[in-house]
Amino acid sequence: MTQQHSLFEIEPPAWEQDDQSEQLVATVVFATGPEQPFDYLVPERLRARAELGRRVRVPLGKSDRLMTGYLVGLAQRQVDPQRLKPLAQVVDERSLLGGPMLRLTQWMADYYLCPWGQVLDAVVPAGVRWQAGTRDKLFVRLAADALAKVESLKLSAKQREIIDLVAAAEKPLDPAKVAQAVGCTLAPINLLRKRGLLVTETRRTATTAAHEPAEARGEHLQLNADQRRALDTVLAALESRQSSTVLLHGVTGSGKTEVYIQAIDEVLRYGRQAIVLVPEISLTPQTEQRFRSRFGRVAVLHSHQSDVERHRHWQQIANGDLRVVIGARSAIFAPTPHLGLIVLDEEHEASFKQDSAPRYHARDVALARARLEQIPLVLGSATPSLESWQRAQEGVYQLLSLPHRVFDRPLPGVGTIDLRLEFQNRRSRGAVSRQLHIAMDEALKNDGQVILLLNRRGFSTHIQCPACGHVVRCPQCSIALTHHLTNQVAICHYCDYQMPPPVVCPECRSPGIRYSGLGTQRLEAEVKARFPAYRSLRMDTDTMQKPGSHQRALAAFHAGDVRILLGTQMIAKGLDFPNVTLVGVINADTALHLPDFRAAERTFQLVTQVAGRTGRGERGGRVLVQTFSPEHPAIQAAVRHDYEMFAKGELPTRSALCYPPFASMIRLIVRGPAEAVAEAFAQQLGQRLRDAVERHAITARVLGPAPAPIARLRGKYRFQLQTQAVDGAALRRVVSEATTGLKPVDDVQWIADVDPIDML
Repeated sequence: MTQQHSLFEIEPPAWEQDDQSEQLVATVVFATGPEQPFDYLVPERLRARAELGRRVRVPLGKSDRLMTGYLVGLAQRQVDPQRLKPLAQVVDERSLLGGPMLRLTQWMADYYLCPWGQVLDAVVPAGVRWQAGTRDKLFVRLAADALAKVESLKLSAKQREIIDLVAAAEKPLDPAKVAQAVGCTLAPINLLRKRGLLVTETRRTATTAAHEPAEARGEHLQLNADQRRALDTVLAALESRQSSTVLLHGVTGSGKTEVYIQAIDEVLRYGRQAIVLVPEISLTPQTEQRFRSRFGRVAVLHSHQSDVERHRHWQQIANGDLRVVIGARSAIFAPTPHLGLIVLDEEHEASFKQDSAPRYHARDVALARARLEQIPLVLGSATPSLESWQRAQEGVYQLLSLPHRVFDRPLPGVGTIDLRLEFQNRRSRGAVSRQLHIAMDEALKNDGQVILLLNRRGFSTHIQCPACGHVVRCPQCSIALTHHLTNQVAICHYCDYQMPPPVVCPECRSPGIRYSGLGTQRLEAEVKARFPAYRSLRMDTDTMQKPGSHQRALAAFHAGDVRILLGTQMIAKGLDFPNVTLVGVINADTALHLPDFRAAERTFQLVTQVAGRTGRGERGGRVLVQTFSPEHPAIQAAVRHDYEMFAKGELPTRSALCYPPFASMIRLIVRGPAEAVAEAFAQQLGQRLRDAVERHAITARVLGPAPAPIARLRGKYRFQLQTQAVDGAALRRVVSEATTGLKPVDDVQWIADVDPIDML
């Protein structure tokens, strides 16, 4: 821990250094400002309230400006009281983070090369920090010498009744409730305060009472042999009271959720808590309902909640009132005092990776938390990430398999539609091929439901002039604008720049401007035109912005009011609708040829996952995949529902190129408004990295700098460097050393992304 020696330019004389005494010293880190920790004296008046995990106000720098920081260390030390400044104030009434969470956030700061204070600010929600939904309220308690005074004072019957009531209470009471209980006004209470028999204190209290829906507890479902073996393994891990990781690889519809539920039931029998992470907000309502039906009240944490809701659930979790926590990636930081199990469903999902500092991956944070708290972690997926699969093959994780669907229902048959042949046929120019149209018509006439996946938002994905070839691009980003028909606007999906769609070419003034490409809005319009008798619904980030929109959309589809559900990847995983008899993938190639080493893996996962949305009922189902690359190994493996086939084909390439899971990777992005300046700084950073690799004598590769695939974003030119090494810890040390003290110039910024998911 760093002391405040930086605030003193001259070392004190030797005789002053000996003038030391044992003091209580607090170590504080800041969310903004200096990255290193600072030490402060804890004055006597604050000793009772100075606890780890609380925020404090402290003087900083020569001006002694007051800054808010997190108290992360307390120790009795021999120090010179004159050399340390005292804490000014303790902000919080209770600790925001316990000891295990402080250790976890310190690990995150080290692993993700991010200041500790910044990690703490990201882990504790803003609504919790500022106590959203609470207000200051006055409470009364008995004065220390009140009982000794009572006998010598002349008190009315009501006043004596008030004294007796307050004296019997274990904690301070609300004056209004005291008056109501005694049957009087506030006047006798105020008189007792004036006479020194009652004292007041201010506390933060909730402005509204919590109304948590609870459902009757349902019975457990009967497990098949595969599910029973998986559950027994998880229960053995629970009983061992040791950290262990289980990879539950089960095909879609194999009953992984039932295994989670019965394992959590055992955790609750031990009097402990469980955290269940799901990747998408769209999955949370359905997952929440299933867990409520078994456990009654559950806590839900995700970014679409209001600050008040999030703070209320946070407090109920911390108090142990809610023992099952469900949510997206940030729910891994739930303040569970008695954590017994972590479940991470659809563990392969990229949405578990945070795209702003600290750039953590919820799966790896869950691994670290499980190790710190000595509890099991269950990772579940039909299409595990290759990182998790390889760890299971090496024995780091325990691999469990659910190879069959519940009730031995068959996996849906998957067929491909070669779009090259479709486009050679001039009669077919829509998003829905003739073969898919016939299949949809048949499914709908047989009272089935249809899901259509297209992982592109908007109406037209680009606007182009056929006369001169000009593409309408965002002035801030090197990205084509997407035409959104609903509001008649052209939007950049990266910086939200908007403009009216042009009627003529901005470059050559040709009136033949063409709106090309396919997005979910255009697909929706085509579906409504082709199937006007059936209600359809679009789910993407444009339509699912209002609170509760996910729940309403999925409820309408579940009830059968909506017959055709179409949308982006948010409809591709986790959802369970038995009446879906057809799934159509409009274009399986949208991510297949991106400049990203995970492109094939993502395509395989997306196609396999959306295929799993059908065939879950007695009526069975089928899947049709439209693609320009039906022979691609990822498409072929997805058609066969064959994960091992995909892994065996993909892993040797990753190994040969020293990519994850066989090596660690750190991607550094440099951005700035002036291209030449940003490039020069990136060159300097690259040289520092190579010098650090040479000093540490590790085997590592430093690629770049080179322009990022999206070379300009939000008005900034972007250059990237890519570092790879088998020894991840050594690689992080190299990057940390190379970037320490690095001072950007002329508005240049840089970031380090450890274990990157987005390579664009």
